[in-house]
Amino acid sequence: MKLPYKEQEIIQTFEPITLAEMDKVQLMNRTDTKFVIQRVAFNELLPKLNPNYKSLEILGNRINNYETLYYDYPNFQFFLDHHNGRGNRYKVRIRNYVESNLFFLEIKNKFKGRTDKKRIKVNGFELVLSEKSKGFINDVIGKETPIVAKLWNSFGRITLVNKNLEERLTLDLNLTFRWENQTIVYDHVVIAELKQGNVNRNSAFYKLMKDNKIRPYSISKYCVGAVSLNPNLKYNNFKEKLILIDKLK
Repeated sequence: MKLPYKEQEIIQTFEPITLAEMDKVQLMNRTDTKFVIQRVAFNELLPKLNPNYKSLEILGNRINNYETLYYDYPNFQFFLDHHNGRGNRYKVRIRNYVESNLFFLEIKNKFKGRTDKKRIKVNGFELVLSEKSKGFINDVIGKETPIVAKLWNSFGRITLVNKNLEERLTLDLNLTFRWENQTIVYDHVVIAELKQGNVNRNSAFYKLMKDNKIRPYSISKYCVGAVSLNPNLKYNNFKEKLILIDKLK
């Protein structure tokens, strides 16, 4: 989709980094700091990151595409755990890294402020989970986990790697959520996620956000999509997040 934004043009000026090089900074156990940025403002800020970051390039692409299928209990228990602020919670998904043509079943465990991610390769999306996938999920979570497919999500991602620190920065654009005959697009915002071994406020990106009065903001793409497509879900604690997204238009 052609949009009046210049990320593609701007990101081409960054020094490239390959996927193999970036794998040295996997950060599977890390701290995540998120920001929600108006996309117009983001286009003004992105060039300022050039001196400190390299840009991931895959097959000539600097903005790479991701397709995700999220899973949850029939009653959306993973969503409710997040909504209710449970300190030990999970997110389960199959993600297609489109340009790399790779599919991974991924489980993210948020515990005491840290994120631990475990994953295995799979052959493709599974609307009904295979026995192998169910076994992996049950082993990681530590109990029988009767979850089902709940939500599709797609977006474009810029991935930046700090030249001097053990740090990655992902910048997600054109957020799209769909299920059955419903589709919702949030293409006016950017979800930034700063991934570090430990929180380091000397990060060039962190400083740039502070200088522009953009504060860290906890947000989950899955939860935003779940609420947007299922308005009957309990979402009192997420109202301000939806208001912010709407306000940034």
